Amino acid sequence: MDQIVQLHPAAETTSRGKPDRDVPSVESSQLMSGRRELLIRHGASTYRLRVTASEKLILTK
Repeated sequence: MDQIVQLHPAAETTSRGKPDRDVPSVESSQLMSGRRELLIRHGASTYRLRVTASEKLILTK
């Protein structure tokens, strides 16, 4: 199940409080597509992104 997610420039701020328009941003709801867990392959490793009962995100290896 390969899916392409289009990223949009972020209007977020850096840790120094300055706008960072070069970092892409994606809504978690778009990324998760209604699921509570998502596997992310990065090189030889697989990570699990999970939405908790309190609607927080946890990324584990």
